[in-house]
Amino acid sequence: MTIAVDVTYEPWTGRSDGPGTDNLRWHHVVSSDADHAEPCDVAFVGFRSDEGVRRNKGRQGAANGPRALRGALASMALPTPLQALDVGDIEVRDGNLEAGHQRLGQVITSLVDRGHPVVVLGGGHEVAYGSYLGLADSSALREGGRLGVLNLDAHFDLRDDAQPSSGTPFLQMAQDEEQGERQLNYWVLGVSQPSNTQRLFHTADKLGVHYLPDTQCGLLDLPRVERFIGEFIDSCDVVHLSIDLDVLPAAVAPGVSAPAAYGVPMEVVEHVCATIAASGKLAVCDVAELNPDLDVDHRTARAGARLIHRILTSRGAGRQA
Repeated sequence: MTIAVDVTYEPWTGRSDGPGTDNLRWHHVVSSDADHAEPCDVAFVGFRSDEGVRRNKGRQGAANGPRALRGALASMALPTPLQALDVGDIEVRDGNLEAGHQRLGQVITSLVDRGHPVVVLGGGHEVAYGSYLGLADSSALREGGRLGVLNLDAHFDLRDDAQPSSGTPFLQMAQDEEQGERQLNYWVLGVSQPSNTQRLFHTADKLGVHYLPDTQCGLLDLPRVERFIGEFIDSCDVVHLSIDLDVLPAAVAPGVSAPAAYGVPMEVVEHVCATIAASGKLAVCDVAELNPDLDVDHRTARAGARLIHRILTSRGAGRQA
């Protein structure tokens, strides 16, 4: 299987405590062998882009997110052996975000159709539309699977702008689905009222978006969160999980373009990610908006890596259960 990327795979490195499966860390199990006969537990692809952030008048730097996420994940210890594939990165050059979306989509389609769950390492949140393009062209959806998009985010990202940006990906998805005479099954957890204009709330209502505000996503609200996620899982066959790290409180995730003054606790976000992974329906997860230039003590990179780790180890537990 030939996977066309812009930046080739670089071997992962990290701490080693000796041989044996009881000393495994992520960097021990990642390879670049795209021709591996059996589906891996995960295939990673990076999306080096912050062109969407620039267009959305945000603070650039997220193009360096993929490298930082890999670095933070590499030395995390594995509870059980896994097989991971890293195909390299798509890079947006010369401001051509639209072409980058198409290239990312082609990579994701190839990986999903081969049976690999995909984790996309962003990059600005414009990455989400490229992830959608890859799933939309996959055999799972072309054969009638019901798509569900869950966005963990302080923002709806439903802006109706002249150019695609980090603020438009889910409106782009909705428009594409409408062209196919379908309605986008879009759910958002963690929406911040002060960060979204009433126009965006009206757009969300018009599109039939299901959302839970950040003020209803605390630890004491966990039963409500679990009902929300349970209803989402029941509504679809194939899940696209999009994690904008600005859903987390600024103390946990300072390294984003728009740090959250309130945010959803890490414990809740991690629980949601584990629940989605254990459902067996997760096909693609993208992690967006990590800006290493703004990070403090690698907090945001480590938070993003921990969520990825929890998703992929929970997915394994779900299969074994």
